[in-house]
Amino acid sequence: MKLSGGVEWALHCCVVLTAAGEPVPAARLAALHDVSPSYLAKQMQALSRAGLVRSVQGKSGGYVLIRQAHDITLLDVVQAVDGASPAFVCTEIRQRGPLATPPEQCTKQCPIARAMGMADAAWRASLASVTIADLAGSVEIDSGPEALPNVAAWLTEKPGAQEAG
Repeated sequence: MKLSGGVEWALHCCVVLTAAGEPVPAARLAALHDVSPSYLAKQMQALSRAGLVRSVQGKSGGYVLIRQAHDITLLDVVQAVDGASPAFVCTEIRQRGPLATPPEQCTKQCPIARAMGMADAAWRASLASVTIADLAGSVEIDSGPEALPNVAAWLTEKPGAQEAG
């Protein structure tokens, strides 16, 4: 299973938004993660279309989570960014070639399609069992309880404020 880099970026942004007390501009999120602002903006738009974040307009605008972090799963984010299509699509290869199985004998999915479908379902169930809140909790465990509050403070600083002081 290969996911786009946008999934990683979107997941990081969702976790960061759990700590933000106000809307965060996509450019500030991009600066935090040192990633392309235009590409990150596309991921944020995908999250917005999926109803996971909302864009707030104006001088203090940016992105906020629409739902509670415990109501957003990794699967929600993956599907928002990369779509909901299954990883494997059966093309009924068993019905081709010199020893093709006649279509009337193909009343059940082939064993390969069944196995791949079960793997896809297990993968989706695993992603659906982990929430953004779970990830945020893991950040606190792995990086300390100050990690996300420090990120929140950095996000609310005006760019260049540290250099001025």
